[in-house]
Amino acid sequence: MKAEIIAVGTELLLGQIVNSNAQFLSVELAALGIDVYFQTVVGDNSSRLQEAIEIARSRADVILFTGGIGPTEDDLTKEALAASLRRSLHIDQLAMDHVQRFFDERKVFMTENNRKQAIIIEGTTPLANEIGLAVGLAFAEKDKYYIVLPGPPREMKPMFTDKAKPWLQQHALTNEMPIYSKMLKFAGIGESLLEDKLIDLIHSQTDPTIAPYAKEGEVTVRISTKAPSEREAMEKLTVLEEQIKAILPEHMYANIDVPLEQLIVDWMADAGLTLSAAESCTGGLLMQSITNVPGSASMFKGGIVCYSNEMKMKLLNVPSAFLEGVDAPGAVSRQVAEVLAEQVRMTADTDFGLSVTGVAGPGYSERKPVGLVFVAIAERGKATEVFELNLKGTRENIRLRSVKALLYRLWRRLEERRVATPLEGSDL
Repeated sequence: MKAEIIAVGTELLLGQIVNSNAQFLSVELAALGIDVYFQTVVGDNSSRLQEAIEIARSRADVILFTGGIGPTEDDLTKEALAASLRRSLHIDQLAMDHVQRFFDERKVFMTENNRKQAIIIEGTTPLANEIGLAVGLAFAEKDKYYIVLPGPPREMKPMFTDKAKPWLQQHALTNEMPIYSKMLKFAGIGESLLEDKLIDLIHSQTDPTIAPYAKEGEVTVRISTKAPSEREAMEKLTVLEEQIKAILPEHMYANIDVPLEQLIVDWMADAGLTLSAAESCTGGLLMQSITNVPGSASMFKGGIVCYSNEMKMKLLNVPSAFLEGVDAPGAVSRQVAEVLAEQVRMTADTDFGLSVTGVAGPGYSERKPVGLVFVAIAERGKATEVFELNLKGTRENIRLRSVKALLYRLWRRLEERRVATPLEGSDL
């Protein structure tokens, strides 16, 4: 069963608000076994909206509308849909009572245009709005199913979940199987290389399906299948997951949708391990990513943002010979990254110390190119590891990619430790 989502509102076309409703509905519909093939955004114009309705009717089985059902003149969704289907409009008394009660309880005069929020199309099922005032609609005509929802997400989401979804399950989904998915998370590898590694599986996919997509510093692979039960779906998905993990064991860090830093925090906290950090070019971004995770206080002792050479020398005892002079390796060097990681670990008395120093741009520093970054991991009782990164992108891209790269290498170190001494109950 194919669906189209029509979001109504000129403010969406102008970029004044983001269409988060479409994302929410796409996820919800997929879980019901309804494939969203199209998303359309239309301004507050009746003729263009009717054109969009006609196009949607020609290619989708389920058509969902968000927005355009408020009290103002430019709220035209119900009127345009009624005109397109040649149906009349009338006031729903229960919805009107709800609107009137809202104003009476607040002792506020109700203007006449608010009656518009209680309008429904002839022969439709009203969907009560428990949060706002505008009533929604659901109805079927000629094997097409229509859902009309309000635009504000705080009204749209509960109306869909509590009213529209049960209606769809009762009227449209008698023979549809739900879609089940798993999210496989990868780090230390780009989207193009990951796809190249999985290309044989991608080309041969039928069921389950494979869909990689990337965000800064991480890649997610969604594997999905339709099945009559969750147990049957998980059996199929697990087989594919194991195939993918066998190809990329050094990069797949989770089979649930969690960021890498959360997995690191949870595992280190459970293992009783502690962490500290010294940051130069990232300016605290590494520490922010860690402390954003609930529970990080039990494993992260703190860190130092040593942006200047003066702070590197004063706070973390970086030798001036590393920073100053013609022959000095400079702040952006393996030597300085190593000292920073070791000194912050000793200063904080933690099991691990991390460091990052580099050139985030936009210009050169110490005659070194933008994107040259050194990260280091110091571990109690072990030799410190330093990694050279050569990154591309904007200043913010480089800073974020530096953090993700360092977290990936910490995860690899922790994974080696976990394999050597497995922690009961760990998902790492």
